Amino acid sequence: MKKVLFSSLIIFLININNGKAQVGLQFPTMEAETLTNEFVNLPTDIGGKYSLVGLAFSKKAEDYLKGWFEPVYNQFIYKNPNPGPFDFSFDVNTYFVPMFTGAKRPAYKKVMNKLKKTIDKRMQPNILFYKGTLKEYKEALNFDGKDLPYFYVLDPEGKIVYTTSGRFTQRKMQEITDAVRSAMELE
Repeated sequence: MKKVLFSSLIIFLININNGKAQVGLQFPTMEAETLTNEFVNLPTDIGGKYSLVGLAFSKKAEDYLKGWFEPVYNQFIYKNPNPGPFDFSFDVNTYFVPMFTGAKRPAYKKVMNKLKKTIDKRMQPNILFYKGTLKEYKEALNFDGKDLPYFYVLDPEGKIVYTTSGRFTQRKMQEITDAVRSAMELE
């Protein structure tokens, strides 16, 4: 019980320090399309697993989002066929979501087709495209800068347990990893 309370307190304090008031709230419903033209409904389709969702709603934010691809792939997606005794394997859904809103909506298919040709095949199942309005996500998720990507760790029911934003840094990646690990250990 002490371990549960301590872990919860750590996650709470980290998020208070990050100013992320949305922790504990339900991630808003979002329908997005994969590079294989299948539709995924977040958080409904997360299949009872922890999930990491990265959102970008500007070209600059998308460029920063791409900087997260390799480290997130290595940490959460890649499954080592010969794991060592100290390897920790995560069973986490991971999604990167470029958001096409407003005047960018007509570019949706063009960008999607370009990415189908340029994104590493191993990452393609993890790229989702959203086309629609931004207002409800901006309000629900507390976006405060359009040129940043935003990341949300969701529990198996779709509640937000951790958030961060911005360019990739090793510190942010470690905080995400710690949040996922702590949340999974609480189960």
